Amino acid sequence: MTDKKQHPLKTEATEPTPAPTPPPDSDPVPLPVEPPDQAIEAIARLEAERDQLKDRYLRLAAEYENYKKRTTKERAEAWVRAQAELVTRLADALDDLSRFAHVDPATTDSQTLHEGVDLVERKMWKELAALGVTRIDATGGPFDPNVHEAVTTQPAATPDEDHKVGQVLQAGYRLGETLLRPARVIVLTWPGGGA
Repeated sequence: MTDKKQHPLKTEATEPTPAPTPPPDSDPVPLPVEPPDQAIEAIARLEAERDQLKDRYLRLAAEYENYKKRTTKERAEAWVRAQAELVTRLADALDDLSRFAHVDPATTDSQTLHEGVDLVERKMWKELAALGVTRIDATGGPFDPNVHEAVTTQPAATPDEDHKVGQVLQAGYRLGETLLRPARVIVLTWPGGGA
């Protein structure tokens, strides 16, 4: 009989030992340690730098506040100047209109009044046109919702008149490209236009 030596089977698996992890509140990169006399100098240098940055920030904030106040004041002054210029341009026409308002209708014929009012209107439009004001009054033109306000519709006589301005009830105005007031219009519609 042969003796067999029995070797016990290893039932435990060997696991690698994990690397030690640093404690959570430790800094992964060590900070340089300065000698005490250099640390005091570094603190003083950083405090001086902080004070400079704080002073620069406060100066910039004060400059910005002054800039805002100045531009608000300049904008208000420019608005007053623009209004004054408009009134100055229209003053002559307003004076003429005032003269016609105080004319005795018993001593003045209607033709003279009509010509006078027409003259005042032309004078006012000359000044408004110089400022860039234009009138939106396009009877017969296509309806444009960007410059027209449709008040109502009327039937069109022909299909070609579909969605055209039939009548302007109140003129609209522009100042340059800015719409001041849309024209209030009656829009023509062809009954079979939607089919």
